[in-house]
Amino acid sequence: MPEHAQEALFRPVRAGNAFEETVERLMQSIRLGVVAPGERLPSERELATRLGVSRVTVREAIKSLQENHYVESRRGRYGGTFVNEEIPKPAPGKQFGDVDDVLTLRKVLEAGAAETAAGRSLGPSERRGLRAWLDEASTASLGEYRRKDSRLHLAIAEATGSASLTAAVAESRMRTNELLDHIPLLEPNLAHSNAQHERIITSILDGDPAAARRSMAEHLDGTASLLRAFLV
Repeated sequence: MPEHAQEALFRPVRAGNAFEETVERLMQSIRLGVVAPGERLPSERELATRLGVSRVTVREAIKSLQENHYVESRRGRYGGTFVNEEIPKPAPGKQFGDVDDVLTLRKVLEAGAAETAAGRSLGPSERRGLRAWLDEASTASLGEYRRKDSRLHLAIAEATGSASLTAAVAESRMRTNELLDHIPLLEPNLAHSNAQHERIITSILDGDPAAARRSMAEHLDGTASLLRAFLV
């Protein structure tokens, strides 16, 4: 494995989205051939030290890649986690060259929407609606999750009181969902997303625009890490 490439990819991740960024770094090492098919990833202990995360986070990330057929774990003296000889490919004919464009627009729109919603004086029905959609998303099954997640994000846009912004967020979300439909649902990410949703809605209901923007931006960065990991 090239030493300088290892240093570039296996550097400390940011704390806010440790799981998602760990998945991104591991996927980058695989997709860029830094760890070639058949080669072994660094040990959990080494990855945890170099990425600055817990071994539990590394283990969850590796488990997610294993469940989606990118790596396999082998036992024994010469065991470890190895990159599969054949790894999944994006859908035939699908082009993902606009990923960064989609993610940039989404972050500008949705972080601004959260900040704006938190700066408004929301009525009782608006406050109940946000809490209801948060509850819907947090209890959604895997099959329903993306739809309920989308509806929560649209509810935040609606809470700005701007029909034009809501329409722009809806269009942006459609583009985002086209990308999300081509990556796996990872349960650790869903649990983390639900916790982030709670912080976003709490910040909005508390009337704290700066915290709402910050929490939404961090949340979107986690999704962006996974999209770049699997598609770019």
